[in-house]
Amino acid sequence: MPKYYEDKEPDNRACAGIREDFKACLLQHDCVVKEGKLPSECLKEGHCKALQTSFFECKRSMLDTRSRFRGRKGY
Repeated sequence: MPKYYEDKEPDNRACAGIREDFKACLLQHDCVVKEGKLPSECLKEGHCKALQTSFFECKRSMLDTRSRFRGRKGY
């Protein structure tokens, strides 16, 4: 479920909700917070994999030529 905050400016980019959740997941993960690793290193270890896949699918749906007729998925 996307997290929306009242004090933030609205992000009208595609996949904004998933992008925000993915970013929050990485930055709040123990791999980054306790171990002091970079978020890119934690991604290679497989953390937040479900959100990474969802974000990838959302971005890929923008390039899908079939979605021009059906519309972009409502992530």
